[in-house]
Amino acid sequence: MLGKDRRSSLAHISDEDLVRSADGELSSRRAAEVHAHLEACWDCRARMEQIQSAITSFVRAHHAEFDGQLPPAAGPRALLRARIVESRYEKQTQWWKSVFQLSLPHLAVGCLSLVGLATGILWFRHAAQRELPSISVLSDAEATPNRSFTPGATRQITIPEICSATQEEVVGDVSISLRQRVFQEYGIANPRPEDYEIDYLIAPRLGGTEDIRNLWPEPYGTRVWNAHVKDALEERLHEMVCSGQIDLSTAQHDIATDWIAAYQKYFHTNKPLPLSS
Repeated sequence: MLGKDRRSSLAHISDEDLVRSADGELSSRRAAEVHAHLEACWDCRARMEQIQSAITSFVRAHHAEFDGQLPPAAGPRALLRARIVESRYEKQTQWWKSVFQLSLPHLAVGCLSLVGLATGILWFRHAAQRELPSISVLSDAEATPNRSFTPGATRQITIPEICSATQEEVVGDVSISLRQRVFQEYGIANPRPEDYEIDYLIAPRLGGTEDIRNLWPEPYGTRVWNAHVKDALEERLHEMVCSGQIDLSTAQHDIATDWIAAYQKYFHTNKPLPLSS
């Protein structure tokens, strides 16, 4: 009997694995093992609750102390995007502006320069149209991800954790290497930062994780169903989960299956409402 109890105690989940499970850092296989063990083991389940309670308390204390000291992120990000666009156009137009600053020694050189300038302008207009296509011509079909690439991925998270954290606490910048992998997977070469947002299909505030299966290049410029509309849906689902109107698994399933249909379902409309609404 003693040997059996000793073997049982050795089978308990370590504190390290419990913490990694709470953070969603375990492999899929190990996460499934931990989940199955927690369903059968009262001791480990109690320890898991203690760890989650400690994490939640820390997050709340950190939020209360430092949130007021941080500037809003929306303004600097918008300014950075504007400067990137401005820099791109300045580089493309800089070469032909310099043509007008050249001194012409005689009439023959002047004529040749005028011919070259005319040719250059035609080339520039053609190149600009080729390299800078307007993303506004994208169809609404491109507003949804390819489910074979992006089926969605979630982590273990409790309702108190979801509802006590702000979006800034759970949504971090996706690493450059992971962003590049996402663009490569979708066959997008040389993407412009003002055209796409590497977005979570299932938002972190709904239990989504930073996994390539949950990330996709969402265009800003589709005619109707764009990244800003999806942001509004994520906020609505978060509010409904925290108020108990729907359960978390339903919210995750609906947004992962077809986020446009989910918007129409939860906003009771066939087209996006104005952003101010």
